[in-house]
Amino acid sequence: MLNPLLNPLLNSFVNEVDPSQQGAGLQALDPPLALACLRDPELAGARLAAIAQRTEGSAMAEQQERVASILERVRHEGDEALFDLTQRFDGVRPDSLAIPPERLAQAWEATAPSLRAALELAHDRITAFHRHQLPADLVVSGPHGERLGRRWRPVARAGLYVPGGRASYPSTVLMNAVPARVAGVARIVMVTPPGPDGEPNPTVLAAAHLAGVREVYRVGGAQAIAALAYGTASIPRVDVISGPGNLWVTLAKKAVYGQVGIDSLAGPSEVLVIADHTARADQVAADLMAQAEHDPLAAAILITTSEELAAAVPAAVAAQLARHPRAAIVRQALADWGLIVVCADLVEAAGLSDRFAPEHLELLVENPEALAERIQHAGAIFLGSHTPEAVGDYLAGPNHTLPTSGTARFAGALSVETFLRHTSLIQFNREALEATGAAVIELAESEGLHSHAESVRRRLV
Repeated sequence: MLNPLLNPLLNSFVNEVDPSQQGAGLQALDPPLALACLRDPELAGARLAAIAQRTEGSAMAEQQERVASILERVRHEGDEALFDLTQRFDGVRPDSLAIPPERLAQAWEATAPSLRAALELAHDRITAFHRHQLPADLVVSGPHGERLGRRWRPVARAGLYVPGGRASYPSTVLMNAVPARVAGVARIVMVTPPGPDGEPNPTVLAAAHLAGVREVYRVGGAQAIAALAYGTASIPRVDVISGPGNLWVTLAKKAVYGQVGIDSLAGPSEVLVIADHTARADQVAADLMAQAEHDPLAAAILITTSEELAAAVPAAVAAQLARHPRAAIVRQALADWGLIVVCADLVEAAGLSDRFAPEHLELLVENPEALAERIQHAGAIFLGSHTPEAVGDYLAGPNHTLPTSGTARFAGALSVETFLRHTSLIQFNREALEATGAAVIELAESEGLHSHAESVRRRLV
């Protein structure tokens, strides 16, 4: 639950907010705009921790139960459950789940030439970068001539989830389909929710055609994840599921993990901008709003060493909100999860950033390369004033599917390796077994595993 004290939309530049109060004492003024400011690093760290945990709460258990019931229904009823649930949640009952490949080609042909060119540029750049990620097989020789190795192979089937809802994301198609194809996955299956007319967004279908996806199904939500995990008469069971979605999609992926591989458990989007006196307030404001416009749960945080910048950014946000087509979403996200922190220096700023471990980290500072070396935890780092996070969303090359909610402490971006698995290779010769066999026998007997030891003894006679 969002704290109701954070919901008033503020235009004040507020100092020293106690994060434990989550908005207590903030004054709602007109015109509406919310950006609170902290200067105490401990208070800032506590508030950042609260933002990272913004999707946790007692309501989660109830949602998990609902998702579990959807998964079980699809598991036992298959396609019929998919038709019923699509009608229930999307308001349409499609005649067929499958979208013919020729419909994808038609969507591509109907796409405006300028958008086709942009999609092709993005596709080419993403493909080029991900080809560099392909790992090499490893073979080494041991001291006695034994061969030891690791071999990479693609999974047989990958399932890609592409969300609908507030916006449609052809970029998500490219960021998931390209690494799967580069990895060599033989069968790529895409699911995406239908719109009010029963069809997915045509640009999403066009992007699927460009990326070489030929198997697309009009189904979304937890029911789509269930279909990919368990298989139905229409939709094949896959080995790995990737792609972001809403809370129900994320909970469904969490529930089926272990029966199928997943890329990650994506939470709401977030950006943390570290800026000094060289940064422009209008650019910082645009970058914060670029995250806030995603979702009311998106987080947009500025950490700066400049009092002048901290004072100027709220006004710059207000100016850009005036005619913003998603102003209501931006205002709510900033009201609940926006924050400005003023730090003594960039070392302190880097420390706070690492405590938060942001999905996206922008370094709008005089020497971004030096500051980047101090950063330990971030999904992606965008260096310098010419690198807005948006270039990473669309076409820079590295993947835009990134760890959220502090998980950048132990996780990284979706990659080619998401769709690969490696196998160890071991080949001993007689000399190697004679040289090491006694140690193997000793270790096996210490664990009480008689036949382990015996399997070596019988080869040494």
